[in-house]
Amino acid sequence: MSDAVDGTLLIIGGAEDKQGECRILKEFIRLTEARGGGIVIMTAATQYPEKVSSEYINIFKRLGADKVLSLDISSRRQAQRPETKEIILSAGGIFFTGGDQLRITGILGGTAADWALHEAYRRGTVIAGTSAGASVMSATMIVGGDNDSPPQQSTISMGPGMGLVRGVVIDQHFAQRGRLGRLVAAVAQQPATLGIGLDEDTAVVINSKGEMRVLGSQTVTIVDCYGCEHTNISEAEPRQPLALTEIKVHILPQGYGFDLQERRPILKDEDEAQ
Repeated sequence: MSDAVDGTLLIIGGAEDKQGECRILKEFIRLTEARGGGIVIMTAATQYPEKVSSEYINIFKRLGADKVLSLDISSRRQAQRPETKEIILSAGGIFFTGGDQLRITGILGGTAADWALHEAYRRGTVIAGTSAGASVMSATMIVGGDNDSPPQQSTISMGPGMGLVRGVVIDQHFAQRGRLGRLVAAVAQQPATLGIGLDEDTAVVINSKGEMRVLGSQTVTIVDCYGCEHTNISEAEPRQPLALTEIKVHILPQGYGFDLQERRPILKDEDEAQ
């Protein structure tokens, strides 16, 4: 986890409900209004920023948000501008759309906008991301890999993310694209890292204490290899199946949670009692 932060993360597995009850997007608005300030939509991940930003502006306004604007950063030069930094720092909530997570890090990484995002999060801003905007939240992110395959050596690509949440790696569209194998392969490379697999229309809210709660219609899968007693990852050849013993897998629907610091699930009744 990032140190000394006051912000909140809302990390969405993609394909969130935009027409019905819209529980996840309404929660983002609620968290943002509690913080104060407007919503800033970040479209760096997509090649169609005008279309995507227009869609989300209309959705958020329909759901009752007062102040919504789009910050369409398409170049590193634009990411270095003082006015870009000021827009980010003044936001109550920042929403990263889907697309390609490498576009986010390639455009924003190491810029004034990147610094402003971390500073805003430290001060208390709500930062949300869906699909590619979810994967990029962690310090190390999954860039690509096989779907619907067992855990295998050398079948996934990893890269540096934004580092808003540390000690985890995040995958999205999880059950819908059969990504358990690639998430296990990712955490097998560094067993101290927790794997978080987010189904579509499902999100986690992470507070400044590292406590996570699940929101949405499907589930979140947590893969914990910290207690793994045996692995063949250092000896396995490319495409060879991996062996991992004594690992933990948690399946958590809405109302449940997880303590990222203590590496333990928070049961529904326990969460409601807190």
